[in-house]
Amino acid sequence: MLFVDMLFVMAVAISFIPILTGYCAHSRGRSFWLWFALGWLLPLVSFFLLFALIARDELSPGRRLLGEAREILREAEEKARTKTKL
Repeated sequence: MLFVDMLFVMAVAISFIPILTGYCAHSRGRSFWLWFALGWLLPLVSFFLLFALIARDELSPGRRLLGEAREILREAEEKARTKTKL
């Protein structure tokens, strides 16, 4: 029974990186399942690759402005929807 418990604990510990990678990717508009699968196949490589992609997006002024413009458009669409519902 101890062996089964140890296998379960190891599976939960190993699945932490793929879940974290998938969540970070999803929060940045990327595919959760793609990055989750990459996290299982190449755990540390996929995590650092995603980190590099996120850092590139955050440090690039053009990409940052594009993200801000998308947020402004999203807010304007939400206001328009609530205005038409009333």
